[in-house]
Amino acid sequence: MYDYIQGAVAELTPAYAVIETGGIGYYLIISLQTYAEIENMENARLYTHFTVREDAQVLYGFASRQERDIFRLLISVSGVGGNTARMILSTYSPAELANIISTENAVLLKNVKGLGLKTAQKIIVELKDKTAGIASGGETPTAARQTNDSEQYAEAVAALAMLGFGKAPSEKAVKAIVQENPALGVEDIIRLALKRL
Repeated sequence: MYDYIQGAVAELTPAYAVIETGGIGYYLIISLQTYAEIENMENARLYTHFTVREDAQVLYGFASRQERDIFRLLISVSGVGGNTARMILSTYSPAELANIISTENAVLLKNVKGLGLKTAQKIIVELKDKTAGIASGGETPTAARQTNDSEQYAEAVAALAMLGFGKAPSEKAVKAIVQENPALGVEDIIRLALKRL
């Protein structure tokens, strides 16, 4: 239906973005990967995937075609819905995910919240041949964040809460990560916390 939406970033959180174009604000569900890519942009282009369910119409947004392509592959697997695919892409970049699938590392894949070992194995079996060329373009480096530790801590905990994690476990995971490596940016803290929760 829509290939991409380009316009002003009217609102941005780790879970969704509102892109305004032509006087209309489009609410797009995004991954942490996309959040990291467009966080400091005033204008952005998000590639879209439109899903119609019985109870809702959902528009997903992605900073790159590569991320959208792997999202579409993930939701083609029986038992993997849009929210699970978004959680996978919030935990692993497309390149990391393609590597996990190609090396058949189901144990690492099942670390994603809400993903069991059987579903992880099913993703690997069904997508192993399809993801070979997806992650060939390298990863985009994340810009260094110039926020102090307490701001990073609060922002990371808030982002995890928006993704559905409890406050206490989120605080514990973020605190441990910040103590281990205080130089990490917020997106990296969130990504590591997702692997621990």
